[in-house]
Amino acid sequence: MTVLAAVLLAAAACLVGAGIGLYTPDKSRIGLDAKYRVSPADYVTVAGLRLHVRDTGPKDAPLVIMLHGLGSSLLTWEPWAQTLSATYRVIRFDLPGFGLTGADPTGDYSDARSVQVVVALMDALGVPSASVIGNSLGGKIAWMLAAAHPERVNKLVLVSPDGFASPGFEYDKKPDLPAIAKLLPYILPTWMLRMNVAAAYGDPARLTADVVGRYRDMMLAPGVRRAMLVRVAQVRLEPPEPFLLRIEMPTLLLWGEKDALIPFSNAQDYLKVMRDCRLVSFPDLGHVPQEEAPARSLAPVAAFLDQH
Repeated sequence: MTVLAAVLLAAAACLVGAGIGLYTPDKSRIGLDAKYRVSPADYVTVAGLRLHVRDTGPKDAPLVIMLHGLGSSLLTWEPWAQTLSATYRVIRFDLPGFGLTGADPTGDYSDARSVQVVVALMDALGVPSASVIGNSLGGKIAWMLAAAHPERVNKLVLVSPDGFASPGFEYDKKPDLPAIAKLLPYILPTWMLRMNVAAAYGDPARLTADVVGRYRDMMLAPGVRRAMLVRVAQVRLEPPEPFLLRIEMPTLLLWGEKDALIPFSNAQDYLKVMRDCRLVSFPDLGHVPQEEAPARSLAPVAAFLDQH
């Protein structure tokens, strides 16, 4: 949740400093569909939601499901998905409250609801089990899925996953956000968003204008910013050990040592608890290695998935 807190605080600061000229309305869904949707099959209705889904690769190949992080979208996996789709069926989607999926009509953004949606999508697509890759918030949903439905997860790849407490994000405590953060649905200057996305990179110079534009489009999808505020209001972090102790499938932990959003030191917490878990770290990368150095960060993941 650290990413959202940073976005909200920066939004509040720039609003106070610059006044009402920063008003940024949502973008048209029609326009976003025209820009990002590949085919009508990109939308799948499950669990009362119209999910934006990308399903690529041979339909009879081993399956991989990818879950993105907070404020992101399925597009964060684009380089990895393009490579893996040569030998795997790769399924990725915008989680409820994000991207072209948009707000969840139930208003429920709990982790349990997210797991329910992943299982419902797997059922709808005829996927009995898959290897699951998750980054940040998506990493937490991935390990919760593995704990609750071990028969549905073959292997687990956790990329700088959320779950353990860290400075400013404590167990059983509501995130402390200023009241002015409620103005997020009305303001989103590009320079402010760039500053916050850059915090997820070990080297901000690697962040391109195209990536910033993609994040901005997904944040400005109808209802997404309001959904993010609802999500943060529902967050209650609880100790993850009881869940992680249930997980027995092979797990790869991937982390950038320059992660400024979820501390790299949390990797040791996972290694102490999980039965079959190994760590690959990158000294120069940050919170989203799949974006910052796609080929280099994918190499150990592909080797892990290829192992029988």
